[in-house]
Amino acid sequence: MSTDISYTPEEIAKILKISKFTVYELIKRGELTAYRIGRKVRVEGADLEAYKQKSKGLSTSTPPLDPSAINEELVHRHRLTSDESLVICGQDIVLDILTRYLEKQFPQVHFLRRYIGSIDGLMALYRGLANVVTAHLWDSDTNEYNTPYVRRLMPGHQTCVINLVYRMEGFYVAKGNPKNITTWGDLVKPEVRYVNRERGSGARVLLDEQLRISGIKRQDILGYGEEELTHLAVASKVARGEADVGLGIEKVAMQFANLDFIPLHKERYDLVMRLEDVERPHFQALISILRSSAFRNEVQGIGGYDISQMGEIIAEV
Repeated sequence: MSTDISYTPEEIAKILKISKFTVYELIKRGELTAYRIGRKVRVEGADLEAYKQKSKGLSTSTPPLDPSAINEELVHRHRLTSDESLVICGQDIVLDILTRYLEKQFPQVHFLRRYIGSIDGLMALYRGLANVVTAHLWDSDTNEYNTPYVRRLMPGHQTCVINLVYRMEGFYVAKGNPKNITTWGDLVKPEVRYVNRERGSGARVLLDEQLRISGIKRQDILGYGEEELTHLAVASKVARGEADVGLGIEKVAMQFANLDFIPLHKERYDLVMRLEDVERPHFQALISILRSSAFRNEVQGIGGYDISQMGEIIAEV
């Protein structure tokens, strides 16, 4: 491998046989040196080779930094890993719109999206692998959304919880609801096939909490072990007749002409970030976007969301 050429993160991912996101994480943590040309990230062949040798526990021939250049190098890395990249976790389309607004305001910043569930998002925030995450986790003991989970999953770390939207969770069923599915108890009907969400998602937590409260055994639900990773995939499976019912948000059901939606639970869909980050420019811009009429009108226009508390600080945990 030549050390005189540069590589894109995608090319690095293929060479190392890892995901592109992992490459960005290595760059973010300063383990793999990178630089920017405009909005494009590049890695020199020599830096890639140095990373590979370091990973093997070998020394490299790269000369040490001149002491006078150390501060400059640290500043460069800080800008790349902290000021020029921001990881946002969550799956809702509202986050795609929010990211677009942020990209317009900060064209030099690389915004990364991770399409993962609520609990995995909070764990990524705790581990320093994400900057902003979403959560819609209902706690049956307190009848509260998100803050009880933030306290448990972010021990010793102060966070800020800001509302994005409210959404309606409910059942996706075939048009006309031929199996007459309206309550949690109907999921154990012998002829009803359920399609589930993955563990750690807000929909899965809501289901499991409701089953616990109702005294329903999960093993009595046909299809409980069959998991999909998105609301869209769940709705699609019901729409194709491969399942009779699944749990998800109303907005997704609106995209299928042959589905009905049975509303069950209004949920609070929040953004969670570290409290220490809130005063930084990117995060202040994010909050300003949430409170802007342009963003609010665009989200309201696509339907299926309650924006009455959008941008409000729900709690500092």
